[in-house]
Amino acid sequence: MKDSFGREINYLRLSITDRCNLRCVYCMPMRGLSFVPGDELLSPLEIEAVVRAAAETGFRKIRLTGGEPTLRNDIVHIIERIKSVEGIKELTMTTNGYLLPKLAKPMADAGLDRVNIHIDAVNHDQLLKTMRLAEPSKAWAALAAAEEAGLTPIKLNAVVTRGYNEDDVHELARLTLDHPWHVRFIELMPLGAPAGIALDNLVSTAETIALIEAQLGPIFPLNGGALDGEARLYRLPGAEGTLGFISPVSAPYCDDCNRMRVTADGKIRLCLLSDQEIDFKNTLRSGASHKDLIALFQKAVTHKPWGHKLKEGVHPKLRTMSQIGG
Repeated sequence: MKDSFGREINYLRLSITDRCNLRCVYCMPMRGLSFVPGDELLSPLEIEAVVRAAAETGFRKIRLTGGEPTLRNDIVHIIERIKSVEGIKELTMTTNGYLLPKLAKPMADAGLDRVNIHIDAVNHDQLLKTMRLAEPSKAWAALAAAEEAGLTPIKLNAVVTRGYNEDDVHELARLTLDHPWHVRFIELMPLGAPAGIALDNLVSTAETIALIEAQLGPIFPLNGGALDGEARLYRLPGAEGTLGFISPVSAPYCDDCNRMRVTADGKIRLCLLSDQEIDFKNTLRSGASHKDLIALFQKAVTHKPWGHKLKEGVHPKLRTMSQIGG
């Protein structure tokens, strides 16, 4: 299905929890948190109903997000149910990876195709400063477990935050010299309560590239500089892996957006950087038919906005990233 601007909307990011075992400085405060009660989270059966309606609307790729999705005790069951839905071509997950040594193989056997692993620095001090509660050894164990389980190609996500980890971006980039990983640098986005962090600590893609090149030399663009999903890809000479730069603030890619989100409490979010949402869970739990659920997704696609209004000083205030789904 295409939205009112002619964009084909086929990628659904599905948050299954707002809880996390870390407290990244730009995402979750250390204290004062309130989480969605367990019975308000979508059950595996309800998640399957969401995905079946999404698939019939034209969605073909599902990404499980959080919070930290592996904190769900029923994560393997959720993956099995999603993978059973006809029309879903790809099922992926964004995770900090800390539970992958235990879960990577069961999730792969259940049908998970690959993972994005979030890691903001190689330097231990900067990693702890940025991701807080982080355990560096677990990050590297996660990569090994994902590779062993075949959850590849692996993408590493790093949010670049001034004063926290920008001095380490070249070390993250250096990882691609010897590993076939896709290391992606993401600009800070102002979302919810931590929005001040993003507004004050933004490091633009241009600056991140300059920091990398100052240490490692020139990088060269791939695909003629065209977008690959939401990232523009580059490579260090002779590297096994690639570098990706995601620039929602300095170079928005709204004209190529093909995605929507369902939050952990069952709302369809029309744009990551907008507070517009359509309630899905209440309809689902009121005995709605499959056609009713399809109609909700059709309504969401039809009303999807062109893009955000960050340049006009408008940013979403009602939810943090962990409450939306990464």
